[in-house]
Amino acid sequence: MVYARLIVMRLLKAVIVLFLIVIFNFFLIQMAPGDPAAILAGEAGAADQEFLNQLRERFGLDQPMYVQLWRYVSGIAMLDFGYSYRLGVPVFDLIMDRLPATLLLTGTAFVLSLVLGIVAGSMAAARVKKPSGSLIMALALVFYATPLFWVALMSVVVFSVYLGWLPAYGLYTVGAGHTGFALVLDVAKHLILPATTLALFFMAIYTRMTRTSMLDAAQQDFVKTARAKGLKPSVIQRRHILRNALLPIITLAGLQAGQMVGGAILTETVFAWPGIGRLMFEALQQRDYNLLLGIFFFSAALVIVFNILTDLVYRLADPRIKGAS
Repeated sequence: MVYARLIVMRLLKAVIVLFLIVIFNFFLIQMAPGDPAAILAGEAGAADQEFLNQLRERFGLDQPMYVQLWRYVSGIAMLDFGYSYRLGVPVFDLIMDRLPATLLLTGTAFVLSLVLGIVAGSMAAARVKKPSGSLIMALALVFYATPLFWVALMSVVVFSVYLGWLPAYGLYTVGAGHTGFALVLDVAKHLILPATTLALFFMAIYTRMTRTSMLDAAQQDFVKTARAKGLKPSVIQRRHILRNALLPIITLAGLQAGQMVGGAILTETVFAWPGIGRLMFEALQQRDYNLLLGIFFFSAALVIVFNILTDLVYRLADPRIKGAS
């Protein structure tokens, strides 16, 4: 009952937040330089004023701003995001076609970064005064400070160009005709480089956060009591220190799960991964504002969903927290 009430309250707040985001994004796009009609007309080789007026009328760009805003907001209420200016395809269909690839990439990178980050942070905390612990933290600092696009490019150069171990781009091998388990393996091979590249930065954050949180938890009274009872160090480390150290990591992971969708833009562009990040980059280049607004909406919705899930997981991990809204 408590969790049901929490979910309902969070969903009500999410609707309000999404509405404000929709309004903000609409005016932000309106202030952006560039005219979609002029770009389309230029590509068509007919940039005369009459053709421009026809394009603006076709896409509703000749209407006052408040009319465009009302059409957009009322359309979203019906899950109608309009049509892509350039492709002439419903925005909703374009995003739904690309969203699974982005969720696959970000989901894999998120799990990989979280698991490896917690493991590395736990090892660094257990070896705080040893060279191996310092080495782990030094590597985490390197991955944290290295630009994501540089790591992506270097991974392509090393593992695809020089060694030839992994494919450099795409979701699967075009023209190979794989089906069933062979297709799964092919997608998995294409996923390794982009998912690992995206995960390295966040893994470094979780490593540092886990180490700090575990060292702080190790100084608490309940840990001293466990040591006085004669429990094994491994049991204390796993059941008492790590379990309590995970609480701030859960909060951080929930916030960064949404950020991964935005961080996937560079990764998807470098690796030609057919997700909404790459779609956003293409829409921005082409001034496809309807498509951009749709991607912004879905990105914001994903962030809100991740935050709601984080609240639930946090309350499950720490029963002391009440289900108050």
